[in-house]
Amino acid sequence: MVDGLGMWMPPMGGLWFSFQESNLFSGKLIVITLMGMSIFAWTTMIYKWVDLRSMQSRGRAFLLRYRRERDPLHLFLSRQVAKDSPVTRVYDEACSALSLEMESRGSGGGTDDARLTTLQIGAVRNAADRKVAEECVRLEERMGFLAIAVSASPMMGLLGTVWGVMESFSAMAVQGSANLSAVAPGIASALMTTVVGLIVAIPSAIGYNVLTTKIKTMIVEMDNFADEFSSELQRLFIRE
Repeated sequence: MVDGLGMWMPPMGGLWFSFQESNLFSGKLIVITLMGMSIFAWTTMIYKWVDLRSMQSRGRAFLLRYRRERDPLHLFLSRQVAKDSPVTRVYDEACSALSLEMESRGSGGGTDDARLTTLQIGAVRNAADRKVAEECVRLEERMGFLAIAVSASPMMGLLGTVWGVMESFSAMAVQGSANLSAVAPGIASALMTTVVGLIVAIPSAIGYNVLTTKIKTMIVEMDNFADEFSSELQRLFIRE
């Protein structure tokens, strides 16, 4: 970038120059707002990525342990499962619902010679599905703000640009002069807000898509586990 004196300026220096030359409302205030959105967006992306990765790792470790057991209720009855991931919370909720159904039939919570009806197995599956829905809401916490950052920050940048260009042309009309050295700082200040808006929006869009993909994967894993658990219950407790 070359400034008005013909000297090369680095890109960030150009942004700082444009920020200094911008008006309070059409430039500085919008940029400060966008930077605040950027800080919050990056904080959210880092927090969600670490949290989701940890929960997914613990959930897959649980699935490996669960599938090694012949009795689907063994981990629940032996209290070997920590409710530290969405899949384990779905398992705990389904097992708790199953215990209630078995107690209602006087089987005492054991699996030997126990019998359950198809409706009771369906009630357990419904409890698991409700927990899956609750976990979906929990997984998507804070994702709404990222969506706002993706869609709103370019619009805010464009607002600042249009507003700044309008003010520059208004100043030209008042002065009755189209001197480039007088107009260039105002135009540069106006374009700055669009640049900052894109700087905020592009990483937010990438982070949103990456996190959304991971969340969808975890939801599919929960749904598949609920199907698997229901099939195991039918195999154990429904006999022809």
